[in-house]
Amino acid sequence: MNWQDIKQLNNEALETKIIDLRKELMGLRFQRVTGQVEKTHQFKVARRSIARIKTLLIQRAQTV
Repeated sequence: MNWQDIKQLNNEALETKIIDLRKELMGLRFQRVTGQVEKTHQFKVARRSIARIKTLLIQRAQTV
């Protein structure tokens, strides 16, 4: 998910997106432990997306 897509979402949608990304990250961790993960770059993508969303939420909270 890129920055432009994230900026267009409202705060409630961003919160639900964080939850979904955390679930995805947890699933990837389980796959890594069992040796089933094929796309190892998805860890990095999920972590960075969570960080981008949190950054935007903090910026929005500071401007209010």
